[in-house]
Amino acid sequence: MMIRLLKQLWFQVLVGMVAGGLLGWLDPDLGAQMKPFGDGFIALVRMIIAPVIFCTVVHGVAGMNDMRRVGRVALKALVYFELVTTLALVLALVAVNLLKPGVGMNVDLHRLDAHAVAGYVAQAHQQTIPEFFLHIIPTTFVSAFVQGDVLQVLLVSLLTAFALTALGERGRPMVAAIDGAAQVIFKIVGFIMWAAPIGAFGAIAFTVGKFGAGSLLSLGTLLIEFYAVCLVFVVVVLGLIAWRAGVNIFRLMGAIREELLIVAATTSSETVLPRLMQKLEGMGCEESVVGLVIPTGYSFNLDGTCLYLATAAVFLAQATNTPLDIGHQITLLLVLLLTSKGAAGVAGAAFVVLAATLGSTGTIPVAAIALILGIHRLMAEALTFVNVVGNAVATIVVARWEKAVDAERLAETVGFRRVAT
Repeated sequence: MMIRLLKQLWFQVLVGMVAGGLLGWLDPDLGAQMKPFGDGFIALVRMIIAPVIFCTVVHGVAGMNDMRRVGRVALKALVYFELVTTLALVLALVAVNLLKPGVGMNVDLHRLDAHAVAGYVAQAHQQTIPEFFLHIIPTTFVSAFVQGDVLQVLLVSLLTAFALTALGERGRPMVAAIDGAAQVIFKIVGFIMWAAPIGAFGAIAFTVGKFGAGSLLSLGTLLIEFYAVCLVFVVVVLGLIAWRAGVNIFRLMGAIREELLIVAATTSSETVLPRLMQKLEGMGCEESVVGLVIPTGYSFNLDGTCLYLATAAVFLAQATNTPLDIGHQITLLLVLLLTSKGAAGVAGAAFVVLAATLGSTGTIPVAAIALILGIHRLMAEALTFVNVVGNAVATIVVARWEKAVDAERLAETVGFRRVAT
């Protein structure tokens, strides 16, 4: 029994997290020096993301032989993303206004270390809608893979799939070759996952060693409120959506427990993108739907990021006694609907987006983000967790709408009732 448990990746990652936490607690300086292990693992996974998306999307979409269906799947996914992320923003705003975690802190902005967040503020950029869509177009065909931008890779993959479909029989050999390449790529993913426990160890050791328990205690109210909101969103909101799709949210989280542990340790949802796609296909979702929904969702369906941005923004207003009436909060919500789409799955991106959001609204002082710098990584553990669960649920829902799911397999893995197809 113990030998079988030791072979499980989720258990190995859990052991790595516990060991990293102990090292960071017992020797903070040494723990902080473990950061390269976490960064190295993230870099390894990011290296393979572009090939995974390209092979999966090209093979799946080219196999459809129906371009109208591709457009239909994409449209349904985007509508779903907008509805659920809006719901996440509204829930976060309601919760932070009711629980008021920042009220009474009376923070003096002049006492905050503005230099500590100068780098994040410098990266912040108020992105317009045209700029966002123009950014999806890569400079060259190959640059999409070099830069690793998920949406750029997705665009190139779709164009390739459309071209191969248009070629008909002449394109079949290349589709088969890409399918073969996908098997090689996923085998590489398996090799990389061997390093997941080491990556988790390094990431957690750095977090505990760098920020310690002091940050947790000083802003504990905010952390408790945010984790509670994330829990409610996953169990109630995503749980109900999953139930409508014939899926038990707890069984779903159990099925992707390894990915969730890795995300919680590394605070980067990109670290599990390849394996998440594999897992969802294994649950019975068609490759073409998984290939479209997951990469798109990593930019457009960041439920946890939306919870974080809305909670953090209003908290900072409360802590600094900045007036924020209902009109200001509605404006904030509308701005967040755009800026949240620019938060990629990379650790720290949400903090940069928060700075950009505050700068674009001009209501809450941007310098105030220094207040939560120490606990951002702790909050990121929850937000990335929600992002991954949200995209897993989204894929199953869209697959259900498209009748692109193996009902028997889905019921066996994560369902509690038969999904009608």
